[in-house]
Amino acid sequence: MRLTTRIALAVAVVVPLLVAGSGWILVRLVGRDVHTAADAHLRERAAAVRPEALSLLRAMANDRPAGVEQARQRKLFADALDVGIRVSGPQGTVTGGPQPAASATLPAPGAAARPVTLAAGKQSWRVLAVPLSAVRPAASGTLWLFSADTAGQRQIAQVRRRVLTVALLTAPVAGLAAWLAAVRLARPLLDLRRRAAGIDPRTSAARLDHTRTGVPEVDDLAGTLQTVLARYDEQAARTAEALATARSFSAAASHELRTPLMSMRINLDVLDGDPAPEGAERAEVVADLKAGHERLLGLLVMLRTLAQGDLVEADAFAPVDLAELLDSAVRDLRRDHPAARVAVDTSGPCVVRAWPQGLRSAVDNLLTNAVVHGSGPVEAALRPTPDGAAVRLTVGDHGPGVPPAARHTVFTRFRRRPGSPGSGLGLALVGQQAALHSGTATVTDRPDGAAGAWFVLDIPHMDQGPALPRQRDWLTAEPPAAPQGFHKDPF
Repeated sequence: MRLTTRIALAVAVVVPLLVAGSGWILVRLVGRDVHTAADAHLRERAAAVRPEALSLLRAMANDRPAGVEQARQRKLFADALDVGIRVSGPQGTVTGGPQPAASATLPAPGAAARPVTLAAGKQSWRVLAVPLSAVRPAASGTLWLFSADTAGQRQIAQVRRRVLTVALLTAPVAGLAAWLAAVRLARPLLDLRRRAAGIDPRTSAARLDHTRTGVPEVDDLAGTLQTVLARYDEQAARTAEALATARSFSAAASHELRTPLMSMRINLDVLDGDPAPEGAERAEVVADLKAGHERLLGLLVMLRTLAQGDLVEADAFAPVDLAELLDSAVRDLRRDHPAARVAVDTSGPCVVRAWPQGLRSAVDNLLTNAVVHGSGPVEAALRPTPDGAAVRLTVGDHGPGVPPAARHTVFTRFRRRPGSPGSGLGLALVGQQAALHSGTATVTDRPDGAAGAWFVLDIPHMDQGPALPRQRDWLTAEPPAAPQGFHKDPF
């Protein structure tokens, strides 16, 4: 059942009930007012006729002549006007005026000290009992006054009929009015349903375009639908990105692993050849196989880390002490390269909001690059940037350095100098992590003018910075021909 129909039916039922309830209260109030007016009239007549009733009671007690008693009765009935009178005493009862039949049972005089209703057949009466007491001669009796309740009951019945008529008439009128009002009020909701029904996120990029209607429920529902669609789009984009990253990982691995695998196959064929190599030749072939294996392993590890960086979510970022991370990376470097000489210098606050695994990968690759491709001692330092907005990690070596013409491509993937034992992904990981953390990664000449490379990685303090992660397309995007920028807006 439609909402408008339900509202119309509810109003069509509730409104007559409210009218009936209000009418019942009105009938009670009208009845009380009618009885109040009749009771006031009874009391007024009681006060007027009481002296004559006492005189009649004394005449009855003294056994005066009938003429005197009849004169008292006429005077009493004349003062009573339209009210029925009944005087009961020890010597009998005198009645006059409209009143219930003598067979009607009257209430006890004490119960009728205040006006009460007496039902006698099809007619009802308001009854008031006034006690009478004479001293000379001593006599007591009761003055009964009766007022027909017919007019009051007729008025109450008329009010009751009118209330019932109004209740019956308001049912269809209220239902129709409620239906028309509900249709008008529900129009924004119907428009929203119609617009939402035409949206198919799988086939169209169109989304819910809602203009505020001033109806809070409709506007809130529209906001909820827009939020749901936005979350759907976000998840769909992340799913598409994950698929693209997986395809790029597969293509890159297939392309980069082909040559080392073929070289390893040739070396295996040489070892399995006839005659088999011996002595120095065999040792050389085995060394080539080990080197190829290390290169393959390193390449797969780098590709996996690059893919993880492209898929990392915001909840993976946490406060990281870059000084502690650098000390840990240096300890591991010295274990893997016992001959390496690394000097570490840190100062100032070094806590940043970062992805710990990714930032550690960037630091490891900067240090390893300086040890493998440089010469002499490696110098690593942590300092706040001059404006205090970021932490700056510098890593310097005393090798051949990076030519100015190659500095704009040194952080792109699969870029390595001829004869390099690396995978071409180490510095790409550094660039990726700088982009993820809204930072910068650059390489320059040493500031002291000596030979060597000077790598600078700036990671901003992200307490009040933009949402992380930022750029996440390092595995899927084609290597740029221009210098890599690390400040792209997040997708």
